[in-house]
Amino acid sequence: MIHPGGGRNDIPPRLKRSFYSINMTPPSQRSIENIYGRILEVLFNPKKYPNKEITDMRLPLVDATISIWDAVKRRLLPTPTKFHYTFTIRELARVFGGICVVAGKPEYKVIQNCSNVKEKIMPQLFLIALWRHECDRTFVDKLINNNDKKIFSDMLDRVTKEKFRDSLGFDDE
Repeated sequence: MIHPGGGRNDIPPRLKRSFYSINMTPPSQRSIENIYGRILEVLFNPKKYPNKEITDMRLPLVDATISIWDAVKRRLLPTPTKFHYTFTIRELARVFGGICVVAGKPEYKVIQNCSNVKEKIMPQLFLIALWRHECDRTFVDKLINNNDKKIFSDMLDRVTKEKFRDSLGFDDE
């Protein structure tokens, strides 16, 4: 349960006395970076992926995912009609879980060859597209109106340009 407020109701004291109250603070930014950075480090192992461009995408993916998650948490707040707009560390796990499904099968060489794409593209661009798809799938599925979806789309475009274009030297396309 979460503290009452923002559309969430409190439970009666007679019911509360039957339970223990534990308050867990969310992990720090550095802890989250270490957790998911380590997962992607194991996943994009140089033995599985000898291509250096793929293994170098680990840090930008972690940084971009945490940035979009933090921006969504701050911008799309819960209200009485949008009480389910709570974005926890589970959303990060869903984004990275989707990436792990594709990257966890190096024998299919989807990322190296981009074999599921009609035209050949660079593996970095394929990973960025995969990351954007997983962010859309995770965050947009919770949103209930087109205005919020537009806000998220703008945030995703901004974070994509900020984290990938500059750090990897890509142009706007």
